Amino acid sequence: MGPSQRGQVERLAGNLLKLARLEGDVSQRELAEAANVAESAIAEIESGARQLSLPELAHLLDSIDRELRQQLAPYDSHDDILDATELRLSADEQAHRRAVQDQFAAQLRQGATLETPVT
Repeated sequence: MGPSQRGQVERLAGNLLKLARLEGDVSQRELAEAANVAESAIAEIESGARQLSLPELAHLLDSIDRELRQQLAPYDSHDDILDATELRLSADEQAHRRAVQDQFAAQLRQGATLETPVT
């Protein structure tokens, strides 16, 4: 597992929770109330500062009428190629690439007409 995939795995529960919450148009406060947990716990989970077990994630998702479905797949080495490319970039080039990607993601969230980012 390369650095990109490791980072995705470490943030998986938080990203899934945030996606489910946004799809359901539910605030962190509303999710916290529905699941009977502190709002700060939801923020920590979504930021990646706190990791969840699968039963904990399932409980939070269930509280907003969502469920987790999983599927196993063969290993895909495409992230290894991306990791190798990222390692060859300078710190400034990496920061620029992340800024462009963040801007593109913000446009997606806002439903704007998208332009393909140039990296």
